[in-house]
Amino acid sequence: MSPRRSYDQYCSAARALDVVGDRWTLLIVRELLAGPRRYTDLHADLPGVSTDVLAGRLKDMERDGLTTRRRLPPPGAVYVYELTGRGRELLPVLQALGTWGEAALGERRATDAVRAHWFALPLLRALDGFAPGLVEVRLDEGEFHVWVGAEKGRPVYGDGPAGEAADVRLTFDAGTCGELGRGELGLRDAVRAGRVGVVGEGALAKELRDG
Repeated sequence: MSPRRSYDQYCSAARALDVVGDRWTLLIVRELLAGPRRYTDLHADLPGVSTDVLAGRLKDMERDGLTTRRRLPPPGAVYVYELTGRGRELLPVLQALGTWGEAALGERRATDAVRAHWFALPLLRALDGFAPGLVEVRLDEGEFHVWVGAEKGRPVYGDGPAGEAADVRLTFDAGTCGELGRGELGLRDAVRAGRVGVVGEGALAKELRDG
């Protein structure tokens, strides 16, 4: 665990950055918004972070009340990390950062890593105000699912398909994904243009098709 550094400023923004301003911290939060994760899974989905840095950040986040670590019962019997209530309160912070960062996203570079579920938070922004439901998304890079209007304390997204529980399934390509992520294309407009396939009969599916 690294010594806690502080800006020593009596300002709420400075106090927040004392806790989450270190490199990788907010991206670890992004991953844990999907629910409990094993260390190996976190390391796999945070390309570029060293094992020492990741272990140190997780210890710091536990000290600061953002995460907890617990051991799963047999047959799993492995440790997982998960967000506390305080950690889950960072969701709107990440949403705001994502909105602010859209202008800097640009086209994907050859050196850019990508995971399908990294589009979950931008998609949740695009689905804000829609009927609640479980949305399964199929991209070129893989599948993930998001809960629109998730109950407080529940994961907001997950990696992989949603299965039979899905209220609606969306399919689109990498180009559409990029335009939606950069804020250049609205979800309703993409559906109307035939660039997003919608499968499902629930309220959310009908709202997306008829919006």
